[in-house]
Amino acid sequence: MSGINSIGFNQDKSCFHCCLNHGLQIFNVEPLVQKTHIDEKILGSVSTCEMIYRCNLFAIVGGGNQPKYAGNTVLIYDDIKRRPVLQFTFPQRVLSVRCRRDRFVAVLTNEVHIFSFPNEAQKLFSVETRPNPNGLCELSPGLNNLLVFPGTRVGSVQIVDLATTTKEFTSVAKVINAHHGEIACLAINQGGNLIATASDKGTLIRVWDSLKLTLLNELRRGFTNITSYCINFSLDSALLCCSSGEGTIHIFDIKISNLNRRSTVHPLMGFFSKYVESQWAFATFTVNSECACICAFASSNSVVVICMDGTIHKYAFNSEGLTNQLTFDVFLDACGD
Repeated sequence: MSGINSIGFNQDKSCFHCCLNHGLQIFNVEPLVQKTHIDEKILGSVSTCEMIYRCNLFAIVGGGNQPKYAGNTVLIYDDIKRRPVLQFTFPQRVLSVRCRRDRFVAVLTNEVHIFSFPNEAQKLFSVETRPNPNGLCELSPGLNNLLVFPGTRVGSVQIVDLATTTKEFTSVAKVINAHHGEIACLAINQGGNLIATASDKGTLIRVWDSLKLTLLNELRRGFTNITSYCINFSLDSALLCCSSGEGTIHIFDIKISNLNRRSTVHPLMGFFSKYVESQWAFATFTVNSECACICAFASSNSVVVICMDGTIHKYAFNSEGLTNQLTFDVFLDACGD
């Protein structure tokens, strides 16, 4: 079909990458324009990628049906020189990569490895995790230099301050016991002071203060268990959006919580009483119930949704919860600029 192995945004959500069985493509979000195309002759098939804002360096891991590079190797590719300039090899397959302008993080099934980057790249330290098959990990892009990933206990999240960590000194990780089930989705805001978590049930999203380790918001996606694919904060950290296995996008206000809907169930309704105080999304819309998708806030009260079937959707919303589709495209057909 589309041959897509993974998709993902850069740190400010202005671009997204598409890892393919025939190479890698990178697109500008607004307007939709292909910025880079590296074919399989150079990279082979690609499993995952991580951009560093809009700079010429990005991390690539081989995978898919025609890999040229082993899945335990991370390449740092220079799009100006049109070749890899750094290479990191690990004892196991790399599930995901996170980068910022001064750090590089590789996520394995039970370990997270942190490196200085890109000048004088060297390993700083490693941290053990519980089994993390989805390679969950988020790195704060702003001044608050935090790394967030699953802890060693079910439902826990570890927070490491990379600003106070060197090769000689490793800071003690802070732990949030976020959920009773396994962590399935993580997000961190631009400032690094807010963390959002969802468990494998997919019914609740919890927003935490990353410094005080306190719960700030509990947001309800729905009643039924479902896969959460993506959570993202708006750039000003006032809103939060998430995508689920039903292809539905939920939008919450985490700054003015009274905009969110509240349950109309009477508090004496037994089993349903625990839902009475829940905050529900003030706006929802569905793009495609047949495939996974990721979402992020765009300009002017809008959300952009990128799907694994190669389509991109943009919806506008208002504080009353009204939504309407603004654009629809097949991004694999987009031309270069």
